[in-house]
Amino acid sequence: MIKVIIDGQEIEAEEGQTLLQVAQSAGIYIPTLCYHKALSPYGSCRLCVVEIEHNDRILYHTSCQFPVMENLIVKTNTERVIQGRKIIAELLLARCPDSEKIQEMAKELGVVETRFKKKDEDCILCGLCVRICQERMGVHTIDFINRGIKRDIQPPFGKYSDICRVCGACASVCPTGARVVELTELSQKEPRPIFSDFEEGLTQRTAIYTPFPQAVPKIPVIDRNNCSHFLLGECQICVEVCEAKAINHEQEDEIIELEVGSIVVATGFDNFDPTEKPEYGYKEFKNVITGLQFERLVNASGPTQGHLEINGKEPEKIVFIQCVGSRDKDGHEYCSRVCCMYTAKQAHMVRDKFPDAKITVYNTDVRAFGKGYEEFYNRVQDENVEYLRRELDDPIQVVGNEEGVIVKAEGHPDIHADLVVLATGLIPREDTKELSRLLNINLSEDGYYLEAHPKLRPIDTFTDGIFLAGCCQSPKDIPDTVAQASSAASRVSNILSQKELEIEATVAKVDESLCRGCGLCIESCPYTAIELISIDRTGNKVEVAYVNEALCKGCGTCAAACLNGAIHHLGYTDNQILAQIQALGDEEI
Repeated sequence: MIKVIIDGQEIEAEEGQTLLQVAQSAGIYIPTLCYHKALSPYGSCRLCVVEIEHNDRILYHTSCQFPVMENLIVKTNTERVIQGRKIIAELLLARCPDSEKIQEMAKELGVVETRFKKKDEDCILCGLCVRICQERMGVHTIDFINRGIKRDIQPPFGKYSDICRVCGACASVCPTGARVVELTELSQKEPRPIFSDFEEGLTQRTAIYTPFPQAVPKIPVIDRNNCSHFLLGECQICVEVCEAKAINHEQEDEIIELEVGSIVVATGFDNFDPTEKPEYGYKEFKNVITGLQFERLVNASGPTQGHLEINGKEPEKIVFIQCVGSRDKDGHEYCSRVCCMYTAKQAHMVRDKFPDAKITVYNTDVRAFGKGYEEFYNRVQDENVEYLRRELDDPIQVVGNEEGVIVKAEGHPDIHADLVVLATGLIPREDTKELSRLLNINLSEDGYYLEAHPKLRPIDTFTDGIFLAGCCQSPKDIPDTVAQASSAASRVSNILSQKELEIEATVAKVDESLCRGCGLCIESCPYTAIELISIDRTGNKVEVAYVNEALCKGCGTCAAACLNGAIHHLGYTDNQILAQIQALGDEEI
């Protein structure tokens, strides 16, 4: 370790570090506009110049390029250093007078106005965009051209570049936030933004991100489908900037096999995609959004910090449309159960934010079935929220106009709206069928997992040890989901706390002397309870069917499929059934 003194503070630094890196790690502020952790120090902005005393000599040097040495005495805020920074700030302010970043930096240095002639530029020619494109992305799409006052940044010959990947790296590193490099000016390729799933597509995210704020474990993940390194083999900027050295691009996905005594299926649901109903104008008009998007917009931690604005102004007329994707004879006929109440909650939130707004709710029966729900629904109506009822088959359409959109519903006058919120229904997850085959559990007609009995066994499946919780079984609200999850956890605890478990006595039994190992019973068994095993028969190794009694449900499918009659059910053998028939025939009627 090397000891240096910065502004009177003795700091230990590693060999190879620069003065700027050491100062930043110690919390000492040194202004800079051209430094980036992923690039070698450049020193083009000259703002990071400091006073260095070494071997009885005083020199002024850019701290981003000067390596630490023993016995260095560094001063970052002497009068001469500050004066030099002020002159540089004035020059930058003259070149880019409208840059907010430069205005803030100049103000910090005490520069309010520049003495030099102002220009109408927004690029300080720091070169970060050029260097990130060439050194890290390995593309060389842009470069400096000309010299002196004509110096500029452009693609070759100022024309569209065929090699540009429209990755956006050049625009992302601009220190002034000016984004001088516009992707549409570099390439004719269409930029492909990555939208945040958590924010319902309202904002963009990077290829390395934290899925959502409450993620457990709260560790960033890398999106391999969009990461430049996995796609093109370059970049790895994240490795350079990660102080914990926690990023390893060579790490492979790992499949972990666990032996468990029970499974709780709680895979949730998907939201109905309103684009399947073009009459609502979703994605055609910017002021038509879903209920979940509205939820993120009004949330204090959402993309707008809770401020709801449409085209730069607060909405005055808001329309909610219920049963979008639910109770539809041509699609999902069931009721999603949660839409009525979350619409009422959102209407209440709008009234709280915009007391003078006109709020209209188109509904097809309000189903306020839970504890306190009817009272809350009445409260929302008393807040001057207008509920307009329509029949399920009545057409409703959202069309655009110059002021916003118009909602046209049969039997009601047209409504001009600034914002339309669609109460989208709940639908089964896309991977429900695949998981049902894997776990060997049944699906109901509506596509959700089927319980063993809707009243007596509402969380059980037909496969012992596998239970259901939440919206994977059917649409339900939070209280019902919590209650069902608690019940499932209790059932699992009951299984795991016992040393032995009782199973049904009426299971299939194989007569090994008759079985010829054809395997038809294996193909027919819906519970995968049968397998072939090797046995010794008169000195020869042969394969016969074997029934796992813990998995067998006694359905009888295997017995019906067996060509040799080698499978029967305990308690229901042919002889037992024939004896019952004979006994019935012998009785006098």
